[in-house]
Amino acid sequence: MALKIRLARAGSKKRPYYHIVVADSRSPRDGRFIEAVGAWNPLLPRDGERVKIDADRVKHWLGHGALPTDRVARFLDQAGLVKREARNNPNKAEPGKKAQERAALMAKAQEEAAAAAAAAAAPVEASAE
Repeated sequence: MALKIRLARAGSKKRPYYHIVVADSRSPRDGRFIEAVGAWNPLLPRDGERVKIDADRVKHWLGHGALPTDRVARFLDQAGLVKREARNNPNKAEPGKKAQERAALMAKAQEEAAAAAAAAAAPVEASAE
């Protein structure tokens, strides 16, 4: 059985509250879980008691092969329980393929317009002399 330490949503509409739970990876997000090991309230300020974790139980489940999701791994890293590797995606800020094609077409059209304007302006200067 593949175990995950993940978030289960609670709270009402537009008022999120999450339980940090140990669950079978095949069970639904808000469905059956084995044990609740903490909570996260994203509405609280970052410097307050936003994340609560039962460190002993988390260590127990990590020892039994439970894998934390990325968000939970961030919380566990802040608590000093798991080392989370920093991610790097240098292509994240680049526009998509279609947007790059549109930008190339616009640049080409601007170059052609500038060349046409320069060609139109050149004979006028020559005839003036």
